Amino acid sequence: MPVDPAAHAAPDDAGVTRAPATATAPPLTTSARSKEVRAFAVMDIVARVAQLRAAGEDVISLCVGEPSQGAPAAVRARAAEVLTDGTDLGYCPAPGIEPLRAALREHYRRWYGLDIPLERFFITTGSSGAFLLSFLAAFDPGDRVALARPGYAAYKNILAAVGCEVVELDCGVAERFQPTVELLDAAQREAPLTGLMIASPANPTGTMIGAEQLEELADWCRRHGVRLISDEIYHGISFTDSKGECALAYDDDAVVISSFSKYWGMTGWRLGWAILPEDLADPVAALAGNVTLCAPVPAQHAAVEAFSEAAYAEAEVAVAGYAAARQYVLDAVPELGWTDLAPADGAFYMYANIDDVLGPYANATEWCAALLEQERVALSPGLDFDTANGDRAVRLSLAVGPEATFEALQRIKRFQARLAAAEA
Repeated sequence: MPVDPAAHAAPDDAGVTRAPATATAPPLTTSARSKEVRAFAVMDIVARVAQLRAAGEDVISLCVGEPSQGAPAAVRARAAEVLTDGTDLGYCPAPGIEPLRAALREHYRRWYGLDIPLERFFITTGSSGAFLLSFLAAFDPGDRVALARPGYAAYKNILAAVGCEVVELDCGVAERFQPTVELLDAAQREAPLTGLMIASPANPTGTMIGAEQLEELADWCRRHGVRLISDEIYHGISFTDSKGECALAYDDDAVVISSFSKYWGMTGWRLGWAILPEDLADPVAALAGNVTLCAPVPAQHAAVEAFSEAAYAEAEVAVAGYAAARQYVLDAVPELGWTDLAPADGAFYMYANIDDVLGPYANATEWCAALLEQERVALSPGLDFDTANGDRAVRLSLAVGPEATFEALQRIKRFQARLAAAEA
């Protein structure tokens, strides 16, 4: 006779009878979507940096896009006040507290001359929350969404996780590392696109999309019924005459996503926003009510002060520091021998090909690991941003400021000089 496992089960310490596990129990599984998302390769370097610093080593990390200045003083002061002054810190409406949305509306008048209805502003848990909610609201599984390669890996990873087909546009030196109408036409001929994800200034290259090109892209999207989503998180960190072109000036149906993390240096506060077209406002609100409820309320109240004159002034001081660091890199590139340097119009990144200086190392990942061990400088290998050609490139972050960047460059030159001498 078959043996009934339950007949031989015994009560546990809590008095609950549990059947013993059997060899026929089905295995637990993980989702297919989770297997579509690859971890950032740079996290191995970040972990090693932490180990070295814990051991007392002097490490200069140029691999993370995190401003070193932190939140403006007025934001910090308001954050301290809201904890004790009776401000309601409970749940708020899904779109965010009205004072912060109103301040954002005024910010868009100030920077872009755009008058955007208050109901289109939606506060999110960082820009990451805005991407997830916007992608869920705008796209269905199987929809084809185009984006530039190299590019920020989280775009394609989130899109893949929600079931979209990611169409990578090979954007190199000739395209200034940004999408073009010609690349979109080629992708559209393969199969219809549903969305286009752009970023300006871009991570990892720092390149910006000018007014004429953005108008062309927006017009192409309109004519083909393609949703334009624009990541404008690095607006304000610019080395041109423009803070950055807002996509809404060219396509009122675009989704604009941004954050307090970069220009205002508020990475850990986890506050971002989306400006939504009318057809996405209710779907995003419904999704947020189920997924996140609302963005962190104390941080929202404090962030209103990010739009004070003092906070803008502090942010501009940080931008001047990035500009000085950028110039140090530009001056060093001829000696470094790096090629195909992306024209860093904005953000705080430099992206370049290091094929000619790899020495004995097979790829940029190995080269970066050796640089860290020998000279205590951490750079990001390009593989995180371009799985096709990125292992020939590195990204250097200027977020640590000019002094640390200058010292890091001296160490990199020393490292490369040793490699060259060994090959001679």
